Amino acid sequence: MRFRPCIDIHNGKVKQIVGGSLADKNNRADENFVSDKGAEFYAKLYRDRDISGGHIILLNAVGSEFYEADRRQAFAALEEYPGGLQVGGGITSENVAEFLNRGASHVIVTSYVFRDGSVNYGNLKKLVSAVGKERLVLDLSCRKKEDGYYIVTDRWQKFTDVKLDTGALDMLAGYCDEFLVHAVDVEGKARGVEKPLAELLGSWEGIPVTYAGGIGSYDDIDVLKDLGRGKLDFTVGSALDIFGGSLDFERICNYRS
Repeated sequence: MRFRPCIDIHNGKVKQIVGGSLADKNNRADENFVSDKGAEFYAKLYRDRDISGGHIILLNAVGSEFYEADRRQAFAALEEYPGGLQVGGGITSENVAEFLNRGASHVIVTSYVFRDGSVNYGNLKKLVSAVGKERLVLDLSCRKKEDGYYIVTDRWQKFTDVKLDTGALDMLAGYCDEFLVHAVDVEGKARGVEKPLAELLGSWEGIPVTYAGGIGSYDDIDVLKDLGRGKLDFTVGSALDIFGGSLDFERICNYRS
């Protein structure tokens, strides 16, 4: 279990948002923090502390007036820390090479693979063919319904019919190197982890999984460690002092289970 840092980019700025508030219309989101520093500042911070495996997420839709500004920020961060960060947001088999050539260690994909409510295996196989499974991360970010958690796409706005359970994890693990799972209903709220989801992910034996969402205290990290059986890596966003929160970045950097 180790800390994975993040750089979330929205409307061309590094931000921390409430995940469930993200909307394509008017490029809107409820903001917890908007940085006056560029993405490269945070990439250098992570590089200097030798924290690898973090993720850059471009939160605007492809075609948005801000998507190109998001890309420029992402490329600046990748240039600052080549090989140290993953990147996701608008990734397809057609543009994936550009992100890898700019220095991404992995690409993170959701909406290109989970389309029209289900898994598009044609697109998934195109990605694997283009980059190899060892450089692909599938984002299985999810929201809760009555009978469990379901993968959501398009900036976490659309439910798929793919239920996140051990069967789905087993099926998808053959196509990628890691999973990234945002608990969208608690993302950006810093009020505690999504306990049933953490327990589900911790019960599974497979490839590395990074959990994100709801961590607001050091105790929350201990809860995640317990429920995740020490196997889940974790991301802290809004609660970190570098993003306006109260948790000490240096202490989190040094966390090792």
